Amino acid sequence: MRFDVKEISSLIKDEVRRYKAEADVAQVGTVLEVGDGIARVYGLDTAMAGEMLEFDDGVVGEAFNLEEDAIGVVVYGDFTKIKDGGQVRATGKVLSVPVGEALLGRVVNALCEPIDGKGEIRTDARRYVEASAPGIAGRQPVKQPLATGIKSVDAMVPIGRGQRELIIGDRKTGKTAIALDTIINQKGTGVVCIYVAIGQKEATVAEVVAILEKHGAMAHTVVVSASASDSTAMQYIAPYAGTAIAEYFMVEKKGHALCVYDDLSKHAIAYRELSLLLRRPPGREAFPGDIFYLHSRLLERSAKLSDALGGGSITALPIVETLEGQVSAYIPTNIISITDGQIYLQRELFLAGVRPAIDVGISVSRVGGDAQQKAMKKVAPKLRLELAAFRELQDFARLGTELDEAAQRQLDRGYRMVELLKQRQFSPMGVAEQVISILAGASGVLDDIDTSRVNHFVEELIGWLRLEAPEYLDTIETTGDIDEALMAGLSDAVEAYKTIYKFSFGA
Repeated sequence: MRFDVKEISSLIKDEVRRYKAEADVAQVGTVLEVGDGIARVYGLDTAMAGEMLEFDDGVVGEAFNLEEDAIGVVVYGDFTKIKDGGQVRATGKVLSVPVGEALLGRVVNALCEPIDGKGEIRTDARRYVEASAPGIAGRQPVKQPLATGIKSVDAMVPIGRGQRELIIGDRKTGKTAIALDTIINQKGTGVVCIYVAIGQKEATVAEVVAILEKHGAMAHTVVVSASASDSTAMQYIAPYAGTAIAEYFMVEKKGHALCVYDDLSKHAIAYRELSLLLRRPPGREAFPGDIFYLHSRLLERSAKLSDALGGGSITALPIVETLEGQVSAYIPTNIISITDGQIYLQRELFLAGVRPAIDVGISVSRVGGDAQQKAMKKVAPKLRLELAAFRELQDFARLGTELDEAAQRQLDRGYRMVELLKQRQFSPMGVAEQVISILAGASGVLDDIDTSRVNHFVEELIGWLRLEAPEYLDTIETTGDIDEALMAGLSDAVEAYKTIYKFSFGA
């Protein structure tokens, strides 16, 4: 009996094709080694960069390094459950997290799993952790104000919806306080806030949550916590997960979101640790070469979308900690070049009792007056320049040089404006209150009020106006603008109250 080789070969190929079509084959690899949140896996030849891999016990990881003979995997979750020789399955998916309104008021980890003990989060919506930033055609200029409630910020470095404003300064200078004041001030505005805590102590995160609950801000806030006790992988992924939550409200709900990243210097350190464990080549300050891309692809997702895409926005407030005021260090300069401005907090001012301790010389908003309330723009057009000039004059006066009358007047007004811009923590002010405060200082009404009584005068003035002329405050609050007639009437009212104040308090 003779066999036809071609015919037999054809039959075998058909059987193999039929077997492949019928069998449900999952590609499986083997764990070579695991430790410090990193696993090396052998055998997943077709795995893609960024693909999710599933270990035994349901632990997930992401294919980070594609090497010739193995894959470097970042483990999201408890890597102690993974054992050498264990199996790894490719999923063909990329990392996504649950999003939606069910997360409001909750504290979640970097995978958006609840960690506040309030039960399961029920939501069907999911979004990819890594997503492309909106293109130029899908954006529009930032022109809608996002009020922080802080006089010195709203007057000198205004923030708009869709802007990325960096908060930078040494440790313990009030960076988080500015971010929390801004979150508290969004109550009732429809802006959803996401506070991402990266590498913070769990006690610090609990304190932040308690503050937000006390001021009624947790109802519109999601807290994403990747604390210092969490793995570096969870700290790395946390800000991207927070942005995915914000994108749901911007894209799906066509609304507005505010993202606070506290802080990105710890995020960069976590990524550096991951990269060194994966044996990626180190660069400047041992950071990997793609450290700039790490933060640019995160912050570029914050935008003001075009009207065709719904007009939603994500406003980003990244926080960066400097060491001894070194603004020119590697990570701070990277993020300064990505963002649309920075609020620089100076330690010397903070210790001198000027709080918020904003250095007007370095702080800037590159969006400028486009995102400022029209009323504020009219009453404080030169405030930054005047304060910067005052700082220089103050340094000059310390030398003991005798000043002429005009310079002395400028110095006296500068002291009163600095006092006026001081503000208690967690006490955000409305637009009308801020405008009246700045108007009183800029018009010279406070020039003969004792410096120590400046804020008392302004508080009493606003209280008096609420009783005697509430229409002034109501008009500014509703329109956000102030015309010449209103400005003149308000100036007269302030002058009139000054006489009452001096009679009542003897100032």
